[in-house]
Amino acid sequence: MSKQYILGIESTAHTLGIGIVKEGSIIANTKDSYVTEKGGIIPVEAARHHAKAKEDVYKRALEEAGIKEGDIKAIAFSQGPGLDPCLLEGLGFAKELAKKLNVPIVPLNHCIAHLEVGRLTGAKDPVMLYASGANTQIIAYAAGKYRIFGETLDIGVGNFIDTFARYAGMGFPGGPRIAELADKIKGEVDKEKLGSHYIELPYSIKGMDVAFSGLLTNLKQKLESNKYRIEDLAFSLQETAFAMLVEAAERALAHTGKNELLLGGGVACNKRLQEMCRIMCNERGAKLFVPEPELLQDNGAMIAFLGEIMLNARIKIDSANTGKIDIKPRERTDEVEVKWK
Repeated sequence: MSKQYILGIESTAHTLGIGIVKEGSIIANTKDSYVTEKGGIIPVEAARHHAKAKEDVYKRALEEAGIKEGDIKAIAFSQGPGLDPCLLEGLGFAKELAKKLNVPIVPLNHCIAHLEVGRLTGAKDPVMLYASGANTQIIAYAAGKYRIFGETLDIGVGNFIDTFARYAGMGFPGGPRIAELADKIKGEVDKEKLGSHYIELPYSIKGMDVAFSGLLTNLKQKLESNKYRIEDLAFSLQETAFAMLVEAAERALAHTGKNELLLGGGVACNKRLQEMCRIMCNERGAKLFVPEPELLQDNGAMIAFLGEIMLNARIKIDSANTGKIDIKPRERTDEVEVKWK
């Protein structure tokens, strides 16, 4: 069997990413992300960014992989969930390349790509804590599908953090800045005294579901009062929100009987969240798996990785039949039929 190179396009939100995979190995993973100095992500502007960046990112991916266009055997792309204008850019580019190269298209679910690329960590049958901007879910494979065992009832944890950061005058994305401020607290005092910097905040968890809107409102009110340092608020935000996620993930481990926890999504790059998950897993005898940061964040490599798996299972659409392919901006993880397992 000749070697096949699968190209993946990621465009669900602020990142335009292109990855190339060959026989389960990532050989290219390039991207360009939409950022702002102030304010949050504006979907139409993010889509314009993707339209401008796609040719350069594509060229860099081919160069990084050391291959020519003609070596590509299929184009995978994120069909959803995500922001409509951004998804449409990815769909359009996927169709353009498939027609140009006369290769099939593999449409796939962005959330499941985060989970499947976790195979590279050695995880076999994990519960995934998926924490990103728009998505906050606890996912595991059961009875032929990836099931959602818990999720946010309002906004994603990343959007929650970014919204508070924007309210405090920071740009997008705000998560890294909040993490920096929270880390300042750890540098100021001994761990035994961290409690003196913790500000009590609403803690909202129902079973394995979480909610962040009340926590966001409370944080805004505290910031407006001018009674609290932004560093203390950032620290308390992380401690509270992440404790909710870890509690929900632990319940899912107990419910499913699985003993592997996999992290996914951009928020999972946060070292404090990783530390809290590691402590929980150690206490219950479970294993924690954390992909490299470039695979936690939105990226094209995970799209190519799952695309190759699906292509090998003969799940594809020939280039002559791409007219009916559309985006699925609100597709839920548990709506996807997992035909490749």
